[in-house]
Amino acid sequence: MAIVKVFVGLDYHNESIQVCVMNVKGKVLVNRRVLNDRQAVTQALGKGRRVAAAAVEACGGAAHLADELIHDAGWPVQLSHPGYVARLKQSPDKSDFSDAQLLADLARVGYIPKVWLAPPEVRELRRLVRFRQQLADERRNTKLRIGALLREHRPPSPPGRPWTVAWRRWLDEIELPEQTRWIIQEQLERLSTVNLDIKRVELRLGELVEHDRLVQFLLTRPGIGLITAVTLRAEIGRFDRFHSGKQLSRFCGLSPRNASSGNRQADAGLIRAGRPQLRAVILQAAHRLKRYEPRWRALAARLRRRGKPGSVIAAAVANRWMRSLYHEAKPWSIAS
Repeated sequence: MAIVKVFVGLDYHNESIQVCVMNVKGKVLVNRRVLNDRQAVTQALGKGRRVAAAAVEACGGAAHLADELIHDAGWPVQLSHPGYVARLKQSPDKSDFSDAQLLADLARVGYIPKVWLAPPEVRELRRLVRFRQQLADERRNTKLRIGALLREHRPPSPPGRPWTVAWRRWLDEIELPEQTRWIIQEQLERLSTVNLDIKRVELRLGELVEHDRLVQFLLTRPGIGLITAVTLRAEIGRFDRFHSGKQLSRFCGLSPRNASSGNRQADAGLIRAGRPQLRAVILQAAHRLKRYEPRWRALAARLRRRGKPGSVIAAAVANRWMRSLYHEAKPWSIAS
């Protein structure tokens, strides 16, 4: 019996998966829903068929399924970008049947908008980094709530910067209504708990990346601390998966977006790409670099003389810094 080469599209859901199997001529052989289980997916393929390519849209749980199909079933599975796949549809209608068929067809013609499938250890680091960010967001929101309560009662101007020792002493001494004082104390206790949780997560992050060669290299570079290093490792993964520093910078959302049309040539801020957390830690590093590192301080000074605002200067430093870091970190990505 001859083995038939087929292409598979998988529309992923928490409890079920729509499986579309297509031959090289584009004929649909199977398109049905099965349980969200690796064996059920492979059984839907049918006998006498070999998977030449398979695609599943990147979403929660899809990476785990792709890992199982790659390592347990030997399927060549690729994650696809859901936003780009949606733009390739020829109809505004949406159904699991048509979505799976489109993915199978894209796999057949080799036009899948690919998303990097991070290995399990990088995905685990990514979860921990994002959990720390959730705690940091909670800390910021708690401080904002306390500030909002204080503004309502118009206390005298505090000494120095907020959240210093002197400022906390001032907060304890000012007169506030009973219920407001109680709420602030509750928020301060929650803030102390969150700070302890963040320290525990950071300690765990340090232990997790203790033997990670790429992270240890990043920690030797100026302007990079533990949080910046683990965020770069978690969100970028491997620097060598990019073709150039420019491509990496665009992935991080640091490149200017072209908004030209006809004779009009213009920029429209930074491109909308990458995770906001990744771009935020890079911009924070850029602010440090343009103050303390001679190379980036000189660049910032040139841009300042040209009348550029501080936000544009930080973005320009971040963009060029990431392009430079690409060449420095790429060999360590290959070795790790």
